[in-house]
Amino acid sequence: MTFNTDFPHSSTEEAQANPLLKYLQHQPPEVLERVAKSVSPQIKQIISHNVQGLVGMLPSEHFNVHITTDRDNLAGMLASAMMTGYFLRQMEQRMELDIRLTDSVPLPPKPPRADK
Repeated sequence: MTFNTDFPHSSTEEAQANPLLKYLQHQPPEVLERVAKSVSPQIKQIISHNVQGLVGMLPSEHFNVHITTDRDNLAGMLASAMMTGYFLRQMEQRMELDIRLTDSVPLPPKPPRADK
C-alpha cells in the first residue's frame, strides 16, 4: 500500500490552499511508504468496507460495474477514507495502550516525604 502525492491536475494554488496536500507533497517517498505499511490489516479491512459502502457494492460476477464520478466527489471519498484511517489508527493505538495498562501491575503507593 503506497500513497501517491503526484495528483493529476493539482495546481500550485491548490497545494497552497491545502496545507496537508503541500505537506504530503514535500515528504520523502520512504516516509509515506513507512506510514502506509504501518496500517494493520484490520484498519485496511474497515476502510475497504467503508469505501465499498460509499461506492456501492455489487457482486462483480453478476454485474459489469462501471463507476463514473467527477474529481471533487472522488477527492471527497479519498478524504473520507484517509480521515477514517487516521481515526481508526488512533483508536487502535488507544486500544493497545488500554490493554497494556490493564495487564500491567499497579505501582505501589509512594511513601510520605520525610521533609514535611
